[in-house]
Amino acid sequence: CDLGNKAQVAKLIDEAVAKLGRLDILVNNAGLTKDNLFMVMKDEQWDEVIAVNLTSTFMLMRAGARHMMRSKTGYGRIINISSVSGIIGNPGQGNYAASKAGMIGMTKSLAREVASRGITANCIAPGFIETPMTNVLNEALVTEVKKNIPTQSFGSPDDIAFAAVYLASTEAKYVTGQTLQVNGGLVMQ
Repeated sequence: CDLGNKAQVAKLIDEAVAKLGRLDILVNNAGLTKDNLFMVMKDEQWDEVIAVNLTSTFMLMRAGARHMMRSKTGYGRIINISSVSGIIGNPGQGNYAASKAGMIGMTKSLAREVASRGITANCIAPGFIETPMTNVLNEALVTEVKKNIPTQSFGSPDDIAFAAVYLASTEAKYVTGQTLQVNGGLVMQ
């Protein structure tokens, strides 16, 4: 569905449950950038990034948690893919950083609301991962960024997938409201 279209987002979880029978795991993995400096960022750039990265995540978390609670299985996993930018900020990414930081705050709030039902809500905050989003960076910038990463490399999508598999598992039943940073040591808290 088009995550910038509220009407489509509003139907997505119900459509998935109708096809699958129930919802146990929800991974919100949308990420849209419309980079620009604060002083020249257009309202449309702000609105589009917030709509896709934050508002759709809110709507899907709300609908997903409702279905998980109704199923009465005592099990549910909500995993939101945030970003290192939501933790440390990034020049030219005020809209993206705000959307990803907001995702972290929302996740903590939902985690407190649904934990007694056996539902966990967590974030993964990737650093620089080899994706189409980072493939557009020029070679000089990539070299500079890698100097600041203790592993001296970008991660792979598998690094994020493995973190999501853990958070979706029964072994992670006592982990909720957390942000797992997968960034090669770029940010350590």
